Amino acid sequence: MSHALHLDASNPADLSRAVNMLRAGRLVAFATETVYGLGANALSPEAVAGIFAAKQRPSWDPLIVHLASAEQLSSVAQVPAELAQRIAALAKAFWPGPLTLLLPRSAAVPDAVTAGRKLVGVRVPAHPAAHALLAAVGLPIAAPSANLFGHTSPTTAAHVLADLEGRIDAVLDAGPTYIGLESSVVDPTQTPMVLYRPGAVTAEQLTAVTGVAVEVFLPNPAAAQSDHPASMPSPGVGIRHYAPRARMALVAGSAAALNDALQAALQQAGSNAPSASVGVLLPVGWALPGDAILQPWGRWDDPKGLAATLFAGLRALDDRGVSLILCPLPEPGGIADAIRDRLQKAARST
Repeated sequence: MSHALHLDASNPADLSRAVNMLRAGRLVAFATETVYGLGANALSPEAVAGIFAAKQRPSWDPLIVHLASAEQLSSVAQVPAELAQRIAALAKAFWPGPLTLLLPRSAAVPDAVTAGRKLVGVRVPAHPAAHALLAAVGLPIAAPSANLFGHTSPTTAAHVLADLEGRIDAVLDAGPTYIGLESSVVDPTQTPMVLYRPGAVTAEQLTAVTGVAVEVFLPNPAAAQSDHPASMPSPGVGIRHYAPRARMALVAGSAAALNDALQAALQQAGSNAPSASVGVLLPVGWALPGDAILQPWGRWDDPKGLAATLFAGLRALDDRGVSLILCPLPEPGGIADAIRDRLQKAARST
């Protein structure tokens, strides 16, 4: 594939070019409030196949379909009458926004989108650039994160091109995303509902809106590590995912623990190892003596800020060529659950 076009989401002519490309079955990355997605016509098997090829994504990992509004839901999903009130409540509370619902698919959705499963992931993004694109194209758009499979997710157009230059047709640049972590994914067809991937919409918020309990999905490590796993029930539930090139080590969330981990890593590396071999995601205000590459990560008391800059920080350390990244792990609760999920999957060795 030729050089990817770098389009400006604020330029009407560039937006029109992106729309025409998607209608023609081509691949266009675009910003959402969560991360950049790699978009293609969700109703075209050929276009969807292009997503899997560009990302080197295995066929067992399903995609999420993006809509301009909840009114388009019937084009890709069927809502059972007994669940209509629950689904309507979730859509009213969280759409547009960072929540993906797993719903019974319509016959129009290609098998590849759902990895052959009966449920399709659907959401309505809140980012104005994404909404403008989706409204103009008039099609449901399948859009997983716009990166090579398993790698750190992209939160800028530059991140997209670093992974996918020459593999996609265009990126529609709308600047950095502002949530920075992928959408929450919930299956509301079950009772209790199942939260497959934590995100900015929490289990507590889902229960508050619906009155229905939520269980958090725990993957089966043996199944996920198989060379030929069964299709995943949801995007983002693989055991190792969101990973930088460097090895990661997670540390209890305190400056003292992080300092101890750094000193131990430097000692283990030995005197012949360059100090630049160790990188640290360092919360603002934390002092850390010793030789290492320090990447500012936001304030420890601002988990939304930590979420928004997590992937950019990991990519920045990869760009510096470190071989080990040390990262403090926030305490559970709220969006910190999503941060922990991404870090724990990124740090797994298999």
